[in-house]
Amino acid sequence: MGYLESDKKQELFANYGKSNTDTGSAESQIALFSYRICHLTEHMKQNKHDYGTQRSLLRLVGKRRRLLDYLKKVDIERYRAIIKALNLRK
Repeated sequence: MGYLESDKKQELFANYGKSNTDTGSAESQIALFSYRICHLTEHMKQNKHDYGTQRSLLRLVGKRRRLLDYLKKVDIERYRAIIKALNLRK
């Protein structure tokens, strides 16, 4: 199977979203992107010349950055909480 099964997704949504079916909130999306970014980063360490994956990784980082910027603008407390929970720099 893949690295991201539905039970792992449910766990991420339960931990960072409002419930395990909360797939749309900014926090749950950011957590999912962070998990995928971590996985792709490990892949890139072994495969330095995989430029397709490199491009996907950079796009994911950009998506997460835009979501974080949105959250910062809308609700600074939720932004601070997700930054702290996921151990992100900013």
